[in-house]
Amino acid sequence: MATNSTTKKPAADAAAEESAADVTETAPHPARKPAPDPDVVGPALPPGVEPDAVTLAHHHTIDGTDYPPGAKLLVSPDYAQRLRGQGYATQV
Repeated sequence: MATNSTTKKPAADAAAEESAADVTETAPHPARKPAPDPDVVGPALPPGVEPDAVTLAHHHTIDGTDYPPGAKLLVSPDYAQRLRGQGYATQV
């Protein structure tokens, strides 16, 4: 049978260590990125890229929102290409 060689600290010392740990300063939060343009739906735009306008040919759900046929959306160029390739957006 193995024995534990660690000694137990008195309750007063343990409480003092816990309160000292609560007082320690935390590192500042890293800089946050600005929220994407609310008119752009789907995957986020890469920095410096302009969104493409697409018109949906069929009902489609993006990020939990249903869009009817004929809805005009701003999306990232990559997402626009995928939507057009899969037949969800009209060809320009």
